[in-house]
Amino acid sequence: MSKIEIACFNPESAITAFENGADRIELCDGLSEGGTTPNFETVRQLREKITIPIFVMIRPRGGDFTYSDTEFEEMKSDLIQLKSLNVDGFVFGILNENQEVNFEQNKELVELAKPYPSTFHRAFDRARSLEDSLEKVIECGFKTILTSGQKPNVSEGKDNLKKLVELSAGRIEILVGGGLRSTNIEEIRNFTKANYFHSSAITDGGAFANADEVVALKSK
Repeated sequence: MSKIEIACFNPESAITAFENGADRIELCDGLSEGGTTPNFETVRQLREKITIPIFVMIRPRGGDFTYSDTEFEEMKSDLIQLKSLNVDGFVFGILNENQEVNFEQNKELVELAKPYPSTFHRAFDRARSLEDSLEKVIECGFKTILTSGQKPNVSEGKDNLKKLVELSAGRIEILVGGGLRSTNIEEIRNFTKANYFHSSAITDGGAFANADEVVALKSK
């Protein structure tokens, strides 16, 4: 049985994930943008109903992962505000103009998030150099990397995912996500030897997590 994080883009999906056995929720807004910072009030209401860990996305917009000074200040402000709601962790990732992990800005947000842990999200898949990026993310203090192995999906990225699990050597959790479903999780887990998996559990092209898919992901 795998550990499963469900990416939830609305309150309904978060409740579905919670009620059907997910281990953790990544809460965000902006499905069409690949995830953005959720509304404060939405987080507050869900925190009252959900007892499993909630990790909140900090991302001011869709598009690339290089942010202006104004956007970075917005990220810090959002994180501080959301931190007051007793969430369990944060999800973000910043690259510089050269598509390298922005050490200074990421480190600042990681420190701001403490004592809560931080996940470096799929900005990692846009970053240059698998090994150098891994080491930078670890050095920033992140506890987890969400990645499809720097490929469009986990099936194409499975060789790199296996490599990341080996290179990380327990120093950071490799959270495998991107095109992950109950139909391929067993194959990916057996090949990569990863322990934690990430999926939206959306099966119909809509916006909501499917309860049966959450159960299936968890039981594989």
